[in-house]
Amino acid sequence: MENVRVRRTRKLLRDALIELIEERGFDRVTVGEICARAMVSRAAFYRSHRDKYQLVETIFDEAVEEMLGAMGEGGGEDGAERTPLERWIGFYEHIDGYHRFYGALLGRNGSPWFADRMRATLAAMVGEHLPRPPQDQDPGAGLVPTVLAAMSVQSIAWWLERGRPYPPRHIAVRSARLASAVIAEAQSWDEKGSRASPGTHRV
Repeated sequence: MENVRVRRTRKLLRDALIELIEERGFDRVTVGEICARAMVSRAAFYRSHRDKYQLVETIFDEAVEEMLGAMGEGGGEDGAERTPLERWIGFYEHIDGYHRFYGALLGRNGSPWFADRMRATLAAMVGEHLPRPPQDQDPGAGLVPTVLAAMSVQSIAWWLERGRPYPPRHIAVRSARLASAVIAEAQSWDEKGSRASPGTHRV
């Protein structure tokens, strides 16, 4: 079991990081400032993290583990597979619980680097739930997960920047409908249609 002191130190660093991003912007925040705000020594910081980027990655990796649990990946407590909508709701409930972290890093004071990292992570997650034809048969097989991930990150940023005007379930339903529309369109593509020139299909 993880040491209580380690967990406490990580929480202090996370809270300090978020506060400083909100105040100064991610690019301007230094490790020294994070440590000073968290009242954690630099030695303690560098025992676990190479730099502020690795600190963010550690926090995000832990958040993703919680996210998967909230989405019921692998089945719910009763072993039943959750519906896509239930997974969307769990996803936004997770974002709601971590709203300051995601809001800081995806907002105006955040980091394009983190937005890219989150899009890549979500694209990989989405790809696990979509049919994946052999790459040599469909060179564009990764397009749909990439588009859905980009939509999700943008939707999250929009929701958080506006102070979460809808409850998680509400924004989850809307996001699920948008995702369903993209997936339905992709499923309608045939080999001829997927190779057609841009602008030859009605949008």
